[in-house]
Amino acid sequence: MNPTVLTIIVNYKSAEMSLQSAQAALRAMDGVAGAITIVDNDSQDGSYETLRDAARDMARVRVIQSGHNGGFGYGNNVAIKAGLPDGQAPDFVYLLNPDAFPDADAIRLLRDHMTAHPQTGFAGSSVRGEDGNPHEVAFNFPSVWSEFETAANTGVITKVLRNYRVPMGFPPATCAVDWCSGASVMFRRSMLDQIGLFDETFFLYFEETELCHRARAAGWAGMYVPDASVMHIGSVSTGISNKARIPGYWFNSRAHYYRKTGGAGYLACATLFYVLGATIWKARRLIERKEDRIPPYFLRDLVGHTFQTLTSGALLGDKTTRAQEAP
Repeated sequence: MNPTVLTIIVNYKSAEMSLQSAQAALRAMDGVAGAITIVDNDSQDGSYETLRDAARDMARVRVIQSGHNGGFGYGNNVAIKAGLPDGQAPDFVYLLNPDAFPDADAIRLLRDHMTAHPQTGFAGSSVRGEDGNPHEVAFNFPSVWSEFETAANTGVITKVLRNYRVPMGFPPATCAVDWCSGASVMFRRSMLDQIGLFDETFFLYFEETELCHRARAAGWAGMYVPDASVMHIGSVSTGISNKARIPGYWFNSRAHYYRKTGGAGYLACATLFYVLGATIWKARRLIERKEDRIPPYFLRDLVGHTFQTLTSGALLGDKTTRAQEAP
């Protein structure tokens, strides 16, 4: 038996990099049954035509035009629903960012681990930057306590709440995780058949977190497999920077995640705890004359989006506005 893998790359206005990612994935698919699908999320900049023409000379690669910029989850859902080129459903679905490049054995190692462990619903690889430094990609679920710890950024608070921190650091060996970065993660197709695909209400961010939350709630295990490694050029595909104002769709996704997984009251508490933690940080910053680590307008936007969500019931707003906000 040779389990099949469908590797999915969602492109938005980054055709050349998506092609480089697909070429790296092709090398990593050597000896692995399956195919690669690149989904163009309605780039409208010639990306689809560039990808389509290049794919004609790339065995096992096909290009799909989604027809709508519905976000990361939407683009992946398009490819998952399409399945393999012969119409069959793959055994595993591997998500790969267009700015991520798997090592030659990365896809095989993830597939083999999941094949050997039937209760593993998803498995993420380790990720490193261009400089070789590791990225944090193994995580605990966000919570009110993680919001407080993140915002406060104070040693004694972090020590007390260390078990609630979202980043798990850099585990040296394969271990259980709550969720993994969507830059490089493999899902079991039978699990997706059971729990459903990505919630397309999310435009960008938190969609893989919520999908993994559903997986864990259904009894599936999530694993981090560091021997499978991927090189990632961070933020190229999204443009997010902690020195710039965070786009509205991030706050909307956060609000939807907390409300969906814990209810409106939990969303309100999560925001309140972040503000409390930020108050501690702001006091430390004034006393110790530290450079501010909270992005511009972050607290105002956080409270504003939370309030809007709780009072109006709106989640992510008008799709046209979301598409215009997206990088």
